[in-house]
Amino acid sequence: MAGKRVLVVDDDVKTVELVKLYLNRDGYKVLAAYDGVEALRLARESRPDLIVLDLMLPGIGGLEVCRTLRSESNVPIIMLTARTTDEDKLAGLGLGADDYVTKPFSPRELAARVRAVLRRLPGERGPTEIKRGKLTLNFLKQEASVAGRPLNFTPVEFKLLGVLIKEPGRVFSRAELVEKALGYDYKGFDRTIDVHILNLRRKLETDPRHPTYIKTAYGAGYKFSEVRSDT
Repeated sequence: MAGKRVLVVDDDVKTVELVKLYLNRDGYKVLAAYDGVEALRLARESRPDLIVLDLMLPGIGGLEVCRTLRSESNVPIIMLTARTTDEDKLAGLGLGADDYVTKPFSPRELAARVRAVLRRLPGERGPTEIKRGKLTLNFLKQEASVAGRPLNFTPVEFKLLGVLIKEPGRVFSRAELVEKALGYDYKGFDRTIDVHILNLRRKLETDPRHPTYIKTAYGAGYKFSEVRSDT
Protein backbone atom coordinates (compact mmCIF):
# COMPACT_ATOMS: atom_id res chain seq x y z
CA MET A 1 0.00 0.00 0.00
CA ALA A 2 3.04 2.24 -0.19
CA GLY A 3 2.44 5.26 -2.34
CA LYS A 4 -1.24 5.62 -1.44
CA ARG A 5 -2.29 9.21 -0.78
CA VAL A 6 -3.98 10.09 2.51
CA LEU A 7 -5.55 13.49 3.18
CA VAL A 8 -5.44 14.43 6.88
CA VAL A 9 -7.89 17.17 7.89
CA ASP A 10 -7.60 18.77 11.34
CA ASP A 11 -7.32 22.36 12.55
CA ASP A 12 -4.67 21.34 15.10
CA VAL A 13 -1.21 21.46 13.49
CA LYS A 14 0.33 19.12 16.09
CA THR A 15 -2.31 16.48 15.45
CA VAL A 16 -1.73 16.67 11.70
CA GLU A 17 2.03 16.37 12.15
CA LEU A 18 1.67 13.38 14.50
CA VAL A 19 -0.63 11.53 12.12
CA LYS A 20 1.60 12.45 9.19
CA LEU A 21 4.66 11.04 10.98
CA TYR A 22 3.09 7.62 11.50
CA LEU A 23 1.52 7.42 8.04
CA ASN A 24 4.79 8.45 6.38
CA ARG A 25 6.46 5.54 8.20
CA ASP A 26 4.01 3.20 6.47
CA GLY A 27 4.91 4.66 3.08
CA TYR A 28 1.85 6.83 2.50
CA LYS A 29 2.01 10.22 0.86
CA VAL A 30 0.23 12.58 3.25
CA LEU A 31 -1.63 15.74 2.27
CA ALA A 32 -2.85 18.16 4.94
CA ALA A 33 -5.78 20.56 5.29
CA TYR A 34 -6.68 22.66 8.32
CA ASP A 35 -10.26 23.69 7.53
CA GLY A 36 -13.29 22.37 5.66
CA VAL A 37 -12.89 24.56 2.59
CA GLU A 38 -9.30 23.46 2.04
CA ALA A 39 -10.28 19.85 2.68
CA LEU A 40 -12.86 19.90 -0.10
CA ARG A 41 -10.47 21.61 -2.49
CA LEU A 42 -7.67 19.09 -1.91
CA ALA A 43 -10.06 16.14 -2.04
CA ARG A 44 -11.35 17.25 -5.42
CA GLU A 45 -8.00 18.21 -6.90
CA SER A 46 -5.74 15.48 -5.50
CA ARG A 47 -8.22 12.58 -5.31
CA PRO A 48 -6.68 10.91 -2.24
CA ASP A 49 -7.09 7.19 -1.60
CA LEU A 50 -8.37 7.87 1.94
CA ILE A 51 -9.29 10.85 4.13
CA VAL A 52 -8.78 11.22 7.88
CA LEU A 53 -11.33 13.87 8.83
CA ASP A 54 -11.84 15.81 12.06
CA LEU A 55 -15.38 16.90 12.87
CA MET A 56 -14.59 20.18 14.63
CA LEU A 57 -13.34 22.34 11.76
CA PRO A 58 -13.50 26.09 11.14
CA GLY A 59 -15.58 27.29 8.23
CA ILE A 60 -17.29 24.12 7.01
CA GLY A 61 -17.69 21.47 9.72
CA GLY A 62 -16.52 17.90 9.35
CA LEU A 63 -20.00 16.42 9.05
CA GLU A 64 -20.83 18.77 6.19
CA VAL A 65 -17.49 17.98 4.53
CA CYS A 66 -18.29 14.27 4.84
CA ARG A 67 -21.78 14.78 3.43
CA THR A 68 -20.42 16.73 0.46
CA LEU A 69 -17.62 14.27 -0.27
CA ARG A 70 -19.94 11.30 -0.07
CA SER A 71 -22.27 12.91 -2.62
CA GLU A 72 -19.31 13.23 -5.01
CA SER A 73 -17.28 10.05 -4.49
CA ASN A 74 -16.78 6.84 -2.52
CA VAL A 75 -13.39 7.83 -1.10
CA PRO A 76 -12.89 6.06 2.25
CA ILE A 77 -13.30 8.41 5.22
CA ILE A 78 -12.07 7.86 8.78
CA MET A 79 -13.45 10.41 11.23
CA LEU A 80 -11.09 11.62 13.95
CA THR A 81 -12.71 13.70 16.66
CA ALA A 82 -13.09 14.51 20.34
CA ARG A 83 -16.82 13.90 20.13
CA THR A 84 -17.46 10.57 21.84
CA THR A 85 -21.23 10.12 22.16
CA ASP A 86 -23.04 7.38 20.27
CA GLU A 87 -25.15 10.06 18.59
CA ASP A 88 -22.05 11.74 17.15
CA LYS A 89 -20.64 8.43 15.96
CA LEU A 90 -23.92 7.38 14.38
CA ALA A 91 -24.24 10.77 12.67
CA GLY A 92 -20.86 10.34 11.00
CA LEU A 93 -21.43 6.73 10.05
CA GLY A 94 -24.90 7.59 8.81
CA LEU A 95 -23.35 10.04 6.36
CA GLY A 96 -21.15 7.29 4.97
CA ALA A 97 -17.95 7.48 7.02
CA ASP A 98 -16.06 4.17 7.01
CA ASP A 99 -14.62 4.33 10.52
CA TYR A 100 -14.55 6.52 13.62
CA VAL A 101 -11.58 7.20 15.93
CA THR A 102 -11.97 9.33 19.05
CA LYS A 103 -9.48 11.68 20.66
CA PRO A 104 -7.24 11.22 22.53
CA PHE A 105 -6.09 8.50 20.17
CA SER A 106 -3.18 6.19 19.55
CA PRO A 107 -1.44 7.14 16.29
CA ARG A 108 -0.42 3.50 15.89
CA GLU A 109 -4.07 2.42 16.12
CA LEU A 110 -5.09 5.09 13.61
CA ALA A 111 -2.40 3.88 11.21
CA ALA A 112 -3.74 0.34 11.65
CA ARG A 113 -7.25 1.56 10.88
CA VAL A 114 -5.97 3.25 7.72
CA ARG A 115 -4.34 -0.01 6.60
CA ALA A 116 -7.52 -1.96 7.37
CA VAL A 117 -9.74 0.37 5.36
CA LEU A 118 -7.36 0.46 2.39
CA ARG A 119 -7.19 -3.35 2.38
CA ARG A 120 -10.90 -3.35 1.59
CA LEU A 121 -10.34 -1.56 -1.72
CA PRO A 122 -10.23 -3.46 -5.08
CA GLY A 123 -7.54 -6.07 -5.51
CA GLU A 124 -8.33 -8.70 -2.91
CA ARG A 125 -8.70 -12.35 -3.94
CA GLY A 126 -12.06 -13.99 -4.44
CA PRO A 127 -14.78 -14.26 -7.06
CA THR A 128 -14.82 -11.55 -9.69
CA GLU A 129 -18.59 -11.28 -9.73
CA ILE A 130 -21.58 -12.66 -7.82
CA LYS A 131 -25.24 -12.50 -8.82
CA ARG A 132 -28.09 -13.10 -6.39
CA GLY A 133 -31.55 -12.43 -7.72
CA LYS A 134 -31.48 -9.07 -9.48
CA LEU A 135 -28.42 -7.97 -7.49
CA THR A 136 -24.95 -8.09 -9.05
CA LEU A 137 -21.66 -7.37 -7.27
CA ASN A 138 -18.49 -7.00 -9.33
CA PHE A 139 -15.57 -7.29 -6.91
CA LEU A 140 -12.92 -6.44 -9.46
CA LYS A 141 -14.53 -3.12 -10.36
CA GLN A 142 -16.12 -2.58 -6.93
CA GLU A 143 -19.43 -1.97 -8.68
CA ALA A 144 -22.94 -3.05 -7.72
CA SER A 145 -26.30 -2.91 -9.43
CA VAL A 146 -29.83 -4.18 -8.88
CA ALA A 147 -32.00 -4.85 -11.92
CA GLY A 148 -29.41 -2.92 -13.93
CA ARG A 149 -29.62 0.15 -11.66
CA PRO A 150 -26.17 1.20 -10.37
CA LEU A 151 -25.79 1.32 -6.58
CA ASN A 152 -23.48 3.85 -4.96
CA PHE A 153 -21.96 2.01 -1.99
CA THR A 154 -19.15 3.21 0.26
CA PRO A 155 -16.14 0.84 0.59
CA VAL A 156 -17.40 -0.42 3.96
CA GLU A 157 -20.92 -0.98 2.64
CA PHE A 158 -19.60 -2.87 -0.39
CA LYS A 159 -17.35 -5.04 1.78
CA LEU A 160 -20.14 -5.74 4.25
CA LEU A 161 -22.54 -6.74 1.49
CA GLY A 162 -19.79 -8.85 -0.08
CA VAL A 163 -19.35 -10.83 3.15
CA LEU A 164 -23.08 -11.51 3.37
CA ILE A 165 -23.69 -12.31 -0.30
CA LYS A 166 -20.93 -14.93 -0.46
CA GLU A 167 -22.76 -17.11 2.07
CA PRO A 168 -26.52 -16.66 1.57
CA GLY A 169 -28.62 -17.99 4.39
CA ARG A 170 -25.82 -17.93 6.94
CA VAL A 171 -26.43 -15.74 9.97
CA PHE A 172 -23.48 -13.51 10.85
CA SER A 173 -23.25 -11.98 14.30
CA ARG A 174 -22.35 -8.31 14.57
CA ALA A 175 -18.95 -9.28 15.94
CA GLU A 176 -18.30 -11.54 12.93
CA LEU A 177 -19.30 -8.80 10.51
CA VAL A 178 -17.00 -6.32 12.25
CA GLU A 179 -14.09 -8.75 11.99
CA LYS A 180 -14.75 -9.81 8.39
CA ALA A 181 -15.93 -6.49 6.93
CA LEU A 182 -13.97 -3.96 8.98
CA GLY A 183 -10.84 -6.06 9.29
CA TYR A 184 -10.00 -5.60 12.96
CA ASP A 185 -11.30 -6.16 16.47
CA TYR A 186 -13.74 -3.30 16.96
CA LYS A 187 -14.17 -3.08 20.73
CA GLY A 188 -17.82 -2.64 21.53
CA PHE A 189 -20.16 -0.30 19.67
CA ASP A 190 -22.08 -2.98 17.81
CA ARG A 191 -24.48 -0.33 16.55
CA THR A 192 -21.83 0.52 13.97
CA ILE A 193 -22.90 -2.52 11.95
CA ASP A 194 -26.56 -1.61 12.41
CA VAL A 195 -25.97 1.80 10.83
CA HIS A 196 -24.11 0.32 7.86
CA ILE A 197 -26.90 -2.25 7.35
CA LEU A 198 -29.47 0.54 7.49
CA ASN A 199 -27.55 2.49 4.84
CA LEU A 200 -27.26 -0.62 2.67
CA ARG A 201 -31.00 -1.26 2.85
CA ARG A 202 -31.81 2.34 1.94
CA LYS A 203 -29.77 2.01 -1.24
CA LEU A 204 -30.54 -1.60 -2.11
CA GLU A 205 -34.09 -2.38 -1.11
CA THR A 206 -37.31 -1.23 -2.75
CA ASP A 207 -38.85 -1.09 0.74
CA PRO A 208 -36.12 -0.91 3.41
CA ARG A 209 -38.68 -1.67 6.13
CA HIS A 210 -39.44 -5.01 4.47
CA PRO A 211 -36.07 -6.03 3.00
CA THR A 212 -35.73 -8.65 0.30
CA TYR A 213 -31.98 -9.17 0.44
CA ILE A 214 -30.59 -8.40 3.91
CA LYS A 215 -32.62 -10.04 6.64
CA THR A 216 -32.39 -9.51 10.40
CA ALA A 217 -31.98 -12.61 12.53
CA TYR A 218 -33.35 -11.16 15.75
CA GLY A 219 -31.01 -11.61 18.67
CA ALA A 220 -28.36 -13.14 16.41
CA GLY A 221 -27.30 -10.79 13.60
CA TYR A 222 -27.90 -10.51 9.86
CA LYS A 223 -28.03 -12.79 6.83
CA PHE A 224 -28.34 -12.49 3.08
CA SER A 225 -31.59 -13.97 1.83
CA GLU A 226 -31.38 -17.03 -0.43
CA VAL A 227 -33.13 -15.25 -3.29
CA ARG A 228 -33.75 -17.00 -6.60
CA SER A 229 -32.19 -15.78 -9.82
CA ASP A 230 -35.62 -14.91 -11.23
CA THR A 231 -36.75 -12.74 -8.29
